Amino acid sequence: MSFLKKIFSSEKKETLDKGLEKSKTTFFTKLNKAVAGKSKVDDDVLDNLEEILVSSDVGVNTTLKIIKRIEARVAQDKYLGTSELNQILREEIAGLLSEIDSGTATEFTVPTDKKPYVIMVVGVNGVGKTTTIGKLAAQFKKQGLKVVLGAADTFRAAAIEQLQVWADRVDVPMIRQNMGSDPASVAFDTIKSAVIQNADVVIIDTAGRLHNKVNLMNELTKVKRVMQKVVDDAPHDVILVLDGSTGQNAFEQAKQFTAATEVTSLAVTKLDGTAKGGVVIGISDQFQIPVKYIGVGEGIDDLQVFNKFEFVDSFFK
Repeated sequence: MSFLKKIFSSEKKETLDKGLEKSKTTFFTKLNKAVAGKSKVDDDVLDNLEEILVSSDVGVNTTLKIIKRIEARVAQDKYLGTSELNQILREEIAGLLSEIDSGTATEFTVPTDKKPYVIMVVGVNGVGKTTTIGKLAAQFKKQGLKVVLGAADTFRAAAIEQLQVWADRVDVPMIRQNMGSDPASVAFDTIKSAVIQNADVVIIDTAGRLHNKVNLMNELTKVKRVMQKVVDDAPHDVILVLDGSTGQNAFEQAKQFTAATEVTSLAVTKLDGTAKGGVVIGISDQFQIPVKYIGVGEGIDDLQVFNKFEFVDSFFK
């Protein structure tokens, strides 16, 4: 397949390889046990593979799709050796991800025809939402873009202060109000300020409460509506941040948030400390929402643009 010939940035690729090490090691340890003593891919191997994929947090529905694809290959080729299984899996998972309109970018960019380009970031507390915003701001600034942050998670003083720390670290302006202020008011002030400053990108943080979906939906709808008083088609991107280390909980959060608001892209964090990297494959497939960014380390440069070809190459290296 053509993705195997793709040349990757060596430094970025090394970080990705290292970040997925735990997921990869766990997966292949299980896979090697499953095929031990077997010379061909038979029903037993497929049953074991199904169990491995589910336990790697790929998700049941996506696992069944992958198994069906491999069964079709077995039926077509009549004989498939277990030595070929790694390559087949690699090809079929890449094929599955290729059916989703995402994951081919390599740089942090935003469309030039929308200025300011408004990003609204959603996600529950603790998933790495504020850190992702800070790292994203740093990457955009590195590209020469002027960035403004908005602290619209006004329900937690800690959220405002944490975002301020990132704004100071990256040296970008941040618009804030007092804790308990109306989040929509903060969003309005942020975009207005960005327009005055002729900023390229606005990133708005939002509250991460899930205990009442109706309240969350109303709040996010209001924030969007108020944004549009300044920039009529804002937000241009609604990024849902998910903690990859939580596995199936990340699926549940994705369900809740996609029901509460229109999510247009995903950022999956904390993949470096977990064996649950398969969750990226499952979430991409099940929600048909592009994974735009992945977090593979704590450093400011360890937020990467998700590239499905690089991801599969690192996972199956």
